[in-house]
Order: sequence, then structure tokens, then C-alpha cells
Amino acid sequence: MKTWKVTLEYDGTKYSGWQEQNNARTVAGSLRGAVEDFLGSPVEIMGAGRTDAGVHALAQVAHIKLRKSDRRHPKYDPAYLITQFNERLPSDISIIDIEDAPVAFHARHDATARSYLYQIATRKTAFHKRHVWWIKEPLDIAAMQQAAARIAGRHDFARFAQKDPSKPRESTIVHVDSAEVIEDDYLVLFRIDASHFLWRMVRRLVGITVKVGLGEVTLDEFDQLLTGKGEARLDVAAWTAPSAGLFLESVRY
Repeated sequence: MKTWKVTLEYDGTKYSGWQEQNNARTVAGSLRGAVEDFLGSPVEIMGAGRTDAGVHALAQVAHIKLRKSDRRHPKYDPAYLITQFNERLPSDISIIDIEDAPVAFHARHDATARSYLYQIATRKTAFHKRHVWWIKEPLDIAAMQQAAARIAGRHDFARFAQKDPSKPRESTIVHVDSAEVIEDDYLVLFRIDASHFLWRMVRRLVGITVKVGLGEVTLDEFDQLLTGKGEARLDVAAWTAPSAGLFLESVRY
């Protein structure tokens, strides 16, 4: 068996997420098509993060496992593979690195941390509409920064997650290494780093943080949500941020 660690970037606007689905265009499905077209053999593909429909990646990591291979064949040179795979991929998916990996390497299970970036625009932008959430109302950035700082640490994020049918027993306890809000000209950047994330967790954290910035949720109410004591009126699911502004920024091993 031959295993590669692959790093790729993609614009997820036209895809139904990373994970392969029947009768849906996905990033992993497109990657499989390009890889198998060149190698001429079926492969196993697994990503470090299952990004949702419309979500992008600056550095998604995946493994590709080929069961039968001739290691001496020049077509297995990583630099050559990057060229051949990219020629077969659509323009909104690009492989930026391929490394030979141990046979047992697993992109998801071996990852120790993941970082997500969310982009909020405070003005209309002609060039990046598909990659931001445009908030027209004024935002209290200082209040958003205070809210983000509270996210770091170990919390039960049940209120910020959507049940994943494929993981009925998944724990909702997550330790967040860091979370911050940075203002960069007309962009407000929300960045969060943790060992793993629950389904919709990041987009809902962004949504509630924006509500704090709009003055519609207080910092005390934000704290109550993190401790599981929030009032019923705080419908976090209804405030899920749009997928357009979310990027899987990096994966650490």
C-alpha cells in the first residue's frame, strides 16, 4: 500500500461540502475523480475536517491510500503528482502539497488540532462576496473581542452544535485552545483553534458573537450560554452564520 498526505485549498461555494455523497458534487468526490483518473486504480480518501456545503479551506489535509503500487514508478513522485492531479481538478480546487506518508497515517485520527477562520465584512465588497458575511449594521468590535476571549477553555458546546446522525454518542465537551476577533480594515476576522469541532459549532459561535457586537446579546447572556444556563429566548441555532465566510485554515499533527 502507498499513502500520501495531501494539502489542498478550495472554494466551497459550488460544493455540497467535503464528504462524498450520492448525487451531490463534493470536494472529496472531485478529488477522487482526479486521482483515480490519473492512477487508474481505486483509492481511499479521508479528510481531516468535514467542511459543510459552501465552506472553504485554505489548507485542508487528506490522506490518499493506494492499495497496489510500484514504488519505483516515476508517476509516484510527489511533485509530479501535484501537477497531474491539479490538471484534472476543477479550477476552484488546488493541491498545494503532497508528501509521502507512513502507511498507517490517517488525516483525521492523527490530527491534534484544527483552526478555523471566519471573515465578516463591514462594507460591500465587489471581489470577495462569496467569502464573507456582510454585516451592514455597526459592530462593537471590543465587545466581540471580549466574547471571543470567553470561548477559550473547556466548555459543553451542546447549545452551539447540531446533532450529527453519524455520531449519536459524540461528546459535546470541547477544549478550545484559543479564540479571537481581529479588526483588519473593513474585515472582522474570527479565528478559533481546538482539537476538534462539533457540527455547526463554529458558525453558531460566530453568529452569537455577532449578536453581541450588534448589542442584541449581552456578555452576561453569552456567558450563560457557555455555562448551559442561557434563557430559552436565546435561539443559537437561528443565529448560525452563513457558510460563505468560513474557512478551514489549518490542521496540525
